[in-house]
Amino acid sequence: MNRRTLILAAAAMAMSPVLAQAQTIDYTPGAAESQIAAGETVFIDFAADWCSTCRSQERTINALRSANPAYDAAMTFYRVDWDVYGRGELASNLNIPRRSTLVLFRDGQEVGRIVAGTREAEIRALLDAGL
Repeated sequence: MNRRTLILAAAAMAMSPVLAQAQTIDYTPGAAESQIAAGETVFIDFAADWCSTCRSQERTINALRSANPAYDAAMTFYRVDWDVYGRGELASNLNIPRRSTLVLFRDGQEVGRIVAGTREAEIRALLDAGL
């Protein structure tokens, strides 16, 4: 094995945990709704890039997901861009009052919601409801 092959193999192994971690899906109309209707567990984050509360929630959610891979195995995570879809059909149908709203669905039903909450314990409890 030459040095180049060894370096490439080491880099690929170092990147494998990053690639294996599930990602948050950027919402497009109909995607989350179809999974909810099918009874799948879906976590929806209504957020805006400029929102400091949204960024705090995102950091907490990502830390919890990293610490507990069961969340990614049990549910699909969607991020709804508030600036694009905040007045859209999904937000309207769910009566989403503002950005920084987190909603969890399981078996086609809403099981929990957090509006502007950033406490780790509160977000963990919502994620745990999806397990």
